[in-house]
Amino acid sequence: MFLSVFDIFKIGVGPSSSHTMGPMLAAARFLDALRDGADRVPGSGPAARIEATLHGSLAFTGKGHATDRAVVLGLLGFRPETLDADEAARRMADLKVSGRLDVPDLGPLAFDPEKGVIFDYGRPLPGHANGLVLRAFDAAGNLHLTETYYSVGGGFVLTERELAGASLKGSDAEAGRPYPFATAAEMLAMGETSGLSVAAMKRANEAVGMSEPELDAGVDRIWSVMDGCIERGLAGEGILPGGLKVRRRARAIREALIAEHGSNRSQPHAATEWLSVYAMAVNEENAAGGQVVTAPTNGAAGVIPAVLRYYRDHCVDSDHAGIRVFLLTAAAIGGIIKTNASISGAEVGCQGEVGSAAAMAAAGLCAALGGSNAQIENAAEIALEHHLGMTCDPIRGLVQVPCIERNGLGAIKAVAAASLALRGDGTHVVPLDACIETMRQTGRDMSVKYKETSTGGLAVNLPEC
Repeated sequence: MFLSVFDIFKIGVGPSSSHTMGPMLAAARFLDALRDGADRVPGSGPAARIEATLHGSLAFTGKGHATDRAVVLGLLGFRPETLDADEAARRMADLKVSGRLDVPDLGPLAFDPEKGVIFDYGRPLPGHANGLVLRAFDAAGNLHLTETYYSVGGGFVLTERELAGASLKGSDAEAGRPYPFATAAEMLAMGETSGLSVAAMKRANEAVGMSEPELDAGVDRIWSVMDGCIERGLAGEGILPGGLKVRRRARAIREALIAEHGSNRSQPHAATEWLSVYAMAVNEENAAGGQVVTAPTNGAAGVIPAVLRYYRDHCVDSDHAGIRVFLLTAAAIGGIIKTNASISGAEVGCQGEVGSAAAMAAAGLCAALGGSNAQIENAAEIALEHHLGMTCDPIRGLVQVPCIERNGLGAIKAVAAASLALRGDGTHVVPLDACIETMRQTGRDMSVKYKETSTGGLAVNLPEC
């Protein structure tokens, strides 16, 4: 499956791409399946009631990620990219009173928002740690339709049949893409043969399905939403929802940095503080349920915007063309990682989220600063290598601790990796493909306690007050 820049970077809502956006999309897809009617149980009457069951990580951390609310919103017809928060709140309130979903082309369907989403804390479903099953019943209680969905990270959702038949490798060529690289080695070889940069090859692949002006407008839209998220996060104040009483810090840190600029209190490491505050601003917005861009996930949504903002505001000779090069290059690296490993914290831990984001950001910055393809691949490898083994153990299942600060540190690592790569000629010991395979194996061997279930690590070692 060809992974477009718009597959890797999706506009959505917080706090999680796999636990919020994915389940919302799955519920919306289930309504489409009901309308289609092709897989209904023979002999059953019209659909009259719906229920959903969450499995694996979706169950264990579903409350912290607002997964149950996301499913309900999907059944109400909302989708992450167009969600109107005020309208959603109104429709949710109406549902609590009526206990009925008024679905276009289906009619009223009974649904209890308090009991209709079931948390199953038993064994996860076999396909993926993030599984959910949606069922519709007729008026007599007979099963009308059932479908199993897997939220596989970054807002990607597959049915059980789609997951079983999924083949991410080799189909770029079938789609007529001129540079169908599925690995970093293939990317480098194609770049060497064609004389094109990673961004130029990615642009040519995207151009098969859209015009160049459409591509540029879409990429610019991604950056606009990212930058807007940073600005909202830098302006926000107060306590984040969820019960941990985490206070937003981005605004106060920015104000202190501005006040210290040019004074004898300004430290030489202030540039890294700006990186951190940009990333924290995004992830504070994400934790509050605001609009973000999966980059490649919501839990890691702050790394790439922070490094991009750093490029625009702090790097010499930065320009808008560089922003486009950055995002296209980052998307190319993200596609390789997702194709050969995972970007899902529930599958491989946080190395697959913040680690992947740091690799993408390092590659993007290296490209925007004029790095060669070999240097770009090196930058991505350095950043990913130094996130290997990172666990996903969010306290109370909230995308707050350690996630918000972790994005800041991921951004700092990304810039350091790009800098190291640019100081070399691209030759290095560990190829990016080997590093990605190591991440996949590490994630496979990692205990489930450390893969977004909040049953190990920091999630269980924080003293209760």
